[in-house]
Amino acid sequence: MPSRVNLTSADLDEIRQSALGAADPLGVAADLADAADTGRLADPDDAGYALALAAEIAESRGKLEAALRYVERAFDTYAKRDDSRGGAVRALRSRILFRTGRDDEALADLEPLRPLLTRYPDAASYISAALAAGGRDRIAEQWLTEAVRDGLAGRAEPTGVDDAGVLFFLLQQRHRVRHVLGLPHDSHDNLADRLETELAGAATGAATGDLVFWSQSEFATLLDKWPGLSEAYGEDWDEHRARLERDLVRRGGGTLLSGTVAGLSGFGDPAVPATRAGYASQLATGPARITWPPERNAACWCGSGNKYKKCCLPRSRSAGAAALR
Repeated sequence: MPSRVNLTSADLDEIRQSALGAADPLGVAADLADAADTGRLADPDDAGYALALAAEIAESRGKLEAALRYVERAFDTYAKRDDSRGGAVRALRSRILFRTGRDDEALADLEPLRPLLTRYPDAASYISAALAAGGRDRIAEQWLTEAVRDGLAGRAEPTGVDDAGVLFFLLQQRHRVRHVLGLPHDSHDNLADRLETELAGAATGAATGDLVFWSQSEFATLLDKWPGLSEAYGEDWDEHRARLERDLVRRGGGTLLSGTVAGLSGFGDPAVPATRAGYASQLATGPARITWPPERNAACWCGSGNKYKKCCLPRSRSAGAAALR
């Protein structure tokens, strides 16, 4: 990619979404590192984010030594902070160390992160992903179980997702790890299932219309007519597609329902959640359905005309950007 002057945080987010589909992803990684070196970042505090992103790109292409060099620099930039950003970079370094056969160092990096499990929603994901890279799923299950017990200590069982808070993410990640290990359900798994069912119901019920997909032209018309629907469907079309992609990744697959402004208009006031839910229910019985996911080299489900791997596939990774910034 051509070098850009003064890369902004938004530019880095965009690169994160598109780099793996670029013609020369390793060149993108090198340019990100150069931007951190030469002051081509609009916000100097983004240096750690740029370097961690370079490390992820190099890791994805099997260039582990380069990935380790980038992540070491990211670590020196801000990973010593005792927060989720620092934790995410430390976990990334551990993941790369595992993949280079330096297991003892990787585990030593991860052990101090355990307190983050009960403090930050994304910690369960990046810590267990690092352990999985080293074939340490049983350690991940142990750590997550202990964190869940700590989260439940001295309190009543949560009555809903909002009530659970960080505990919800712990329960869900523990549930996934135990599934990988083939372990039988226990009471914590049952609680995870109950909260997941509640969340899925909210996503397709009266509260939101998350799985209704609006084409680019329909989306523009939708927000022009009802600006308030940006809360339900996204501030812009990119955010709309990213929300759907991430939700479908979390669910492990599903179907998108193609909406039209004309169709929604016939259901009453779209500002009322029940109206949007009723419209989604009608769409679910019709032919306007898109099965997800497509093949990596197939046309993207969003209708952009680009290949899936270069369009919406990277959007499912954008959630991790917040942890690294």
